[in-house]
Amino acid sequence: MTVRAAVAADAAALECLEKRLFSEANYPLSRRAFYYHIRHSLLLVAQSETGEIAGYILALVRRREPKLYSLGIAPEYRGRGIASLLLEQMFTGLSRRGFAHMLLEVRCDNHAAIALYRRFGFETLKTLKAFYRDGCDACLMRR
Repeated sequence: MTVRAAVAADAAALECLEKRLFSEANYPLSRRAFYYHIRHSLLLVAQSETGEIAGYILALVRRREPKLYSLGIAPEYRGRGIASLLLEQMFTGLSRRGFAHMLLEVRCDNHAAIALYRRFGFETLKTLKAFYRDGCDACLMRR
C-alpha cells in the first residue's frame, strides 16, 4: 500500500469511493469538491499495488487549526491498518506545515471511528446536536 498526495486524475475515483461510503446524510463530497481539495487542502490517498484507491484522508488546512474533514476506506480494504497509515501520514504532513493540533467531527454513533481517533490522541470536546442531515449528533474532537 502506497500513501501519496492526491492528484487531479484521482478525482473521479475518489468520487466513486465517496458515493460507496457515505449517504446523503453524511454530506458526501462531489468530484468538483475533490478537485478543489486536491489544490487547496491536504488530501492523501492510499493506493493498492494494483493502482486502485483503497482509501483517502482529507484535512482542511486554510485555517488556524486544521480540521480532519473526511476519512474513507473501501470496505474490501478495511481491517488492514490503512486508516492508521493515512492518519500517521496526515499528522506528518501537518507537522511539517507547523500545525500541532487539529479538530474533527464524527458521528456519535460511529464507535469504530471514535475508538480509532482516541487511539491517536483525540479527545471529545463536546457534542454537536443534530449535526447531520438525519438528525444524528456529532462528537467534536481535538488532538
